[in-house]
Amino acid sequence: MKLNGKHTFDAPPEEIYNILMDTEALARITPGITKLEETDTDQYNAIADVKIGPVSGSFKGKVKLTDKKPNEGFSMSVSQNSKIGNVNADVHIHLEPTGEQQTQMSFEGLAKMSGLLARTGQRVLSGVASTLTKQFFSAMEDEIKQRA
Repeated sequence: MKLNGKHTFDAPPEEIYNILMDTEALARITPGITKLEETDTDQYNAIADVKIGPVSGSFKGKVKLTDKKPNEGFSMSVSQNSKIGNVNADVHIHLEPTGEQQTQMSFEGLAKMSGLLARTGQRVLSGVASTLTKQFFSAMEDEIKQRA
């Protein structure tokens, strides 16, 4: 499944990048994350509780950040396992200044699913991905306002 989205924030790229590199902030703003623990430089254990259509599950796995370019973006590899299926995703996040105090965050990637999760259906999964993206962008907006 292809993943993509974009949103413009009223904050400079440095501020957005710093929030994304802050483990505690990232755990707060990422929908479904119940635990995010740094295990090594740019490597994390993650637990997420996500409802996908009629199916819900607790996912446990790893997140790894690579290709970090401060204030410009990075890549993220996610490997999560649950009783309802597994998810492996590679996503690239790009930050681009659009004004003195504005940044457009965009992401694109690919997620591969197996098990019951893969049989849920593309339309349901696309809808869930869209909802989670909107929740993430809204939570990021709130985080920026709280830091102001």
